[in-house]
Amino acid sequence: MTVSPVPPAPALAPSLSPSPFQSSSPPSSSSPPAGTFVPRPCVTELRLSAFAGHRGAVFGLGPVTLFAGGSGSGKTGALRAYEALARLGGGAPVGEAFPDPGACVPERARPDAQRRRGFRIGCTADGPEGPVRLDVAVQAEPELRVVGERLTSGGRVLLETALRDPARRFVQAAWHTGGPSPVTRAPLPDDRLGTALLPLRVAGRTDGQRRVLAAAEQTVVALRSVFACDPRPGRMRAPVPAGSGRLLGGCDNLADVLWRTRTECGRRHALLVEAVRAGCAGDVADVRAEPLGDGTVRALLDRGDGHRTTLGRLGDGELRYLALALVLLTGPGVLEVDPAGEVPAAMQTLTVLADRFERSLDARQRRELLLLAARMGRRGHIRLVAAVSDASWAAGADGVTVVHLGP
Repeated sequence: MTVSPVPPAPALAPSLSPSPFQSSSPPSSSSPPAGTFVPRPCVTELRLSAFAGHRGAVFGLGPVTLFAGGSGSGKTGALRAYEALARLGGGAPVGEAFPDPGACVPERARPDAQRRRGFRIGCTADGPEGPVRLDVAVQAEPELRVVGERLTSGGRVLLETALRDPARRFVQAAWHTGGPSPVTRAPLPDDRLGTALLPLRVAGRTDGQRRVLAAAEQTVVALRSVFACDPRPGRMRAPVPAGSGRLLGGCDNLADVLWRTRTECGRRHALLVEAVRAGCAGDVADVRAEPLGDGTVRALLDRGDGHRTTLGRLGDGELRYLALALVLLTGPGVLEVDPAGEVPAAMQTLTVLADRFERSLDARQRRELLLLAARMGRRGHIRLVAAVSDASWAAGADGVTVVHLGP
């Protein structure tokens, strides 16, 4: 795999060698300064060192981040890299996180002498422990495996892994221990993220071990609560079977979720009605769902004069607007995500990934959703990372970070 080695890391001596990482790049200026207390762990930086069409890319992420650019600029790839890191952080095998690993390899990357090619991605998770950097090197060819990983906090390498023997299905890992033995070494599987496994491997007896655990747990919590959302209006119009009431990524079961949320939280439902009133044509007094006799549920807009409009009569833009507003106003308990169950909900942040965010939306709907996302982002519970073809309509919006990609 054509990757450059890093210089030895004196904070974790002796360093594993060879390492599949380039020299660490400094944090972007958008990252909060070291020591800043961020109560809820969240990802504040995405690094695509060598991934698909990106090389050496560092993107600062705010409460609302829009990746803007034309077709082929790499905005969808950035969202896919984020989602893959989230899956790895949740303990998924590397094959599940990267179902098409060949597409992640930079197009002009040449194989090494062993015909290996791969890619490198990483992120920074901020929180009570300060900024924690995670960098991962993945071999895509001839077989998919994690060949290197580094977890860093406060200038100290807390975990480092390297593939020492390609014939064996594990990497050699070393993590900071402190005390009489400064480093603990052990093999870890090459199909999982080592950071996600540390809470099961580190005892937490020394200050060094506790520091490793805190950094790993902050990173995992920041990554795990991710909801990739791309509402599909064509599947939202018809009644749907009554089910779990957890919203799917395509929002196909919107009616079933509305049936649940309207009765569970009157305050949030009132906010949803207010948002729908601002983004849908005509008068809107309420957003309702009703069960039908065949075990299905349908959703409709109450016009307030005795007339109700079923979702089947709404346009694509109205349906996408309604679904995205619902997503931004709910949380992990309503969305089909894998939150960190051992962490109180008040300490978690849900990140919504929305590709083609502005598709079918008019100018008013785009603006209303952006303002809603910014308002929820200021509360700390919801973050939005979206891909758009043009972000000129978001100019000047408070709390919105726009990442312009070329061409």
